[in-house]
Amino acid sequence: MLVRVTTPQQLDERFRDAVSALRPRDPLRAPGEPVREGSALTGERARELFDAQLTSRHLDLAARWLRSFNEGFYTIGSSGHEGNAAVAAVLRPDDPALLHYRSGAFYCVRAAVASAAGDFVLDAARDVLRGIVASSLEPISGGRHKVFGRSDLAIIPTTSTIASHLPRAVGLALAPSLKGADSSWPADAIVVASFGDASVNHATATAAFNTAGYYEHLGQDLPLLLVCEDNGLGISVPSPEGWVAATLSSRPGLRYFAADGTDLATAYDTAREAADWVREQRKPAVLHLSVVRLMGHAGADAEVAYRAADEISSDLARDPLIGTARLLIEGGFATPDDLISRYDELGWQVRKVAEEVLGEPKLATAAEVAAPLATRRPLRTSKHITDTATRANGAGSALRSQAFGGKLPERAGPLTLAQTINATLTDALLAHPGALLFGEDVAVKGGVYGVTKNLRERFGATRVFDTLLDETSILGLGLGAGLAGLLPIPEIQYLAYLHNAEDQLRGEAATMAFFSQGAFRNPMVVRVAGLAYQQNFGGHFHNDNSVAVLRDVPGLVLAVPSRPADAAPLLRSCLAAAAVDGTVSVFLEPIALYHTRDLFQQGDNEWLAPYAPPGDWAGAHIPVGRARTYPVGSAEDLTILTFGNGVRMSLRVAAQLAAEGYGSRVVDLRWLSPLPVADLVREASATGRVLIVDETRRSGGVGEGILAALVDGGFVGAVRRIASVDSPVPLGPAAQLVLIGEDAITQGAHALLTR
Repeated sequence: MLVRVTTPQQLDERFRDAVSALRPRDPLRAPGEPVREGSALTGERARELFDAQLTSRHLDLAARWLRSFNEGFYTIGSSGHEGNAAVAAVLRPDDPALLHYRSGAFYCVRAAVASAAGDFVLDAARDVLRGIVASSLEPISGGRHKVFGRSDLAIIPTTSTIASHLPRAVGLALAPSLKGADSSWPADAIVVASFGDASVNHATATAAFNTAGYYEHLGQDLPLLLVCEDNGLGISVPSPEGWVAATLSSRPGLRYFAADGTDLATAYDTAREAADWVREQRKPAVLHLSVVRLMGHAGADAEVAYRAADEISSDLARDPLIGTARLLIEGGFATPDDLISRYDELGWQVRKVAEEVLGEPKLATAAEVAAPLATRRPLRTSKHITDTATRANGAGSALRSQAFGGKLPERAGPLTLAQTINATLTDALLAHPGALLFGEDVAVKGGVYGVTKNLRERFGATRVFDTLLDETSILGLGLGAGLAGLLPIPEIQYLAYLHNAEDQLRGEAATMAFFSQGAFRNPMVVRVAGLAYQQNFGGHFHNDNSVAVLRDVPGLVLAVPSRPADAAPLLRSCLAAAAVDGTVSVFLEPIALYHTRDLFQQGDNEWLAPYAPPGDWAGAHIPVGRARTYPVGSAEDLTILTFGNGVRMSLRVAAQLAAEGYGSRVVDLRWLSPLPVADLVREASATGRVLIVDETRRSGGVGEGILAALVDGGFVGAVRRIASVDSPVPLGPAAQLVLIGEDAITQGAHALLTR
């Protein structure tokens, strides 16, 4: 009989009918015997895993029931994927796991380990159902999303549907081989990450496969088990026959295992072989499980619109619950009545829990929702910098002198921006044993612009190292390293190169605290060379002036140092916030100012600044979200709000205005996210006239945010904005046609001053 649609009722009836028709073996066998000759799966263990599979199925049915009266908000289920219980069973409970959204049975197996008095059904059901009804008591995200995650189960929440968590998994598996890793997981743990078959085609998955194989080729330990749960469909699009197997089995450096995920014994034995191999060899592998998808992609999905009836019926015939029941009954470990009774018992328990969680509280205010996004503890951050300085002045002074080759930067005279950042990174690597610096060309070459010069020689190849040329993988390594207790400082060589990998910041890095309520964190300071105005070099890839994609990521901190005097304290603040609060920061370094020495005229060295000794670090501390003001002239006629390259240009224009008798206040934002709103409003109100000098683009540029902040803050004076043209930055002299310059700043200032 062909089935055109599989409803919860039909799935339930099919299970009962199929199990009732099975013929039990007489007599029953001892529970410790294998379910099948040659299998390591015993009858007793199979019964335990069957309970997890049943619980997962009933959670899917409960989700559909809740949705029927608008009390359930998530219906993507695990029906047909319950074979992933076998994967959980062969792993240790302290092996960190990043799970696919159809990993309900895996979660139930893990929950059994931590449950009290064998109540894993209630524990697992309550966790999952709280997520489905968006209860604020849900243990990992607190009602912010339905995710599989719990810190005591070593399950790291992922909200990805397209395998964007896989680069993080690679980084987490690599982390133990990096110097200073101090994670809560054992040294011989392996990392497991599951994903769907359609995701093998996504760029993030390809990046993860490639990076895992790359490091295996280099001979580095990378104990990672990737699990592809292949149901043959990406929502409505079928994976071509044989494509997933061909893709996964041909990846260099990845050992390939495959099994029928609807056959519990086969899945268990193959998963055990794969996990044991990864643990013993400390190398990456992929386990390809063939599964089915029952009841469509989600509750609103009508499979009949894109699947033939015989395809739906074929999947239903491979229902893994019926497969496990057959294994137990025909193997002599249970009777049909036993299993149907257990099915009903667990179903009743799950439904009871579903009714209980209906009345639980939900997030009630915007403040509650956003609370985990960006923890700010400025006093602790400041203390961290003070403590770091104390160590550098005291017990660490000899090591510091050695690291700098006896030539301490504070004794070297005024430094450029690049030299200041280099010295600050040296001090950071000394202060934080778990700090790592990595990216393209940062180690042997010392960076394209020499910013990381000599750092590899100072700290070795395990702490300062070159990566493969892939920004997604660079950020993924940082995400995993941060989870493992390290303090990663990845470099993205140019701002334009970040855009192909930005979801690693938006969807992964900045959401970790949000979806785990701080139970997990991935502290990171991403150094990015960017912005425009390079002379005799460039084009849009090397002169990117678009930061909009960074400014609208909730919780992400974006710092832009314009002068050497601010670069060191800004970078220390980002590092301290990462260490103390798990903050993810982007430290955007203006390329054109790296080696700038002069401000007003050639040879004046006014853009240089001395490097502060450790004893002065605390006094120079710049809290996140505080601007800096430069008064120019004796009067207060105009406030110029700017950042980056705009600071230097505005100071030059302000000096010209002072010669004309006009006084200015040039405000360096320093932080583009969060904006220093209180400082902006105060400085704007001091003159009543505001010129916004924004080197980013007119549409989506920083200036729009500044204008909004002034309006929201009640500023009622005159405002003008100059910004770059909505265009990529062209090559050569044409760049000056789209970027703001000193002439435009001067004209804007005069327009305000003479109105």
